[in-house]
Amino acid sequence: MESQYRPNVDGVHNGVESHVKVVEKPRSVGSSSEFVLRILGLLLTLIAAVVAGVNKQTKIIPLTLIKTLPSLHVPVTAKWSDMSAFVYFVVSNAIACSYAAISLVLVTMLGRRGKGGRVLAVIVLDLHMVGLLFSANGAAAAVGVLGQYGNSHVEWKKVCNVFDSFCHHLVASLALSFLGSLSFLGLVLLAILNLHKKSSTE
Repeated sequence: MESQYRPNVDGVHNGVESHVKVVEKPRSVGSSSEFVLRILGLLLTLIAAVVAGVNKQTKIIPLTLIKTLPSLHVPVTAKWSDMSAFVYFVVSNAIACSYAAISLVLVTMLGRRGKGGRVLAVIVLDLHMVGLLFSANGAAAAVGVLGQYGNSHVEWKKVCNVFDSFCHHLVASLALSFLGSLSFLGLVLLAILNLHKKSSTE
């Protein structure tokens, strides 16, 4: 008797088609990974902007005007606003941090019911953040290399031997910003993977 009510693999009960559908629970691995990556992008770019924004060091530099006269000791301050590359770096990380916070709210509100156009807009903006952060990191790193080694061809002296603390904080903020850019890059790659899976199942 029990075998009379057992459906076969085709979903047919003794010649009668079954209308019962098995609903699979959607996987949340992608959404949880996206949430973690956006949190990481938010925190890393925030810390990078703060570390670079408060980076400041003052040193007393001996200045010799005439060799026969004693040197003058002048206080010199190194700060992020002195170089346009560092300004671009701080502003870019602030923009990326603000976008990460806004996109986190938007993605949470849209969820899986978000329209394709809105989801695509978020992906495009994620890609813009990748380009913005990579360009800012490259600009700041280039100036940092000049500060560390100088350039003998144009007679630019190295300054990191004097402003060592300033350079160390700059390296730390660059590392954090680079990790933040990798978080946004991970979001883009994750979105491409999800689109590929969606197109393959249709």
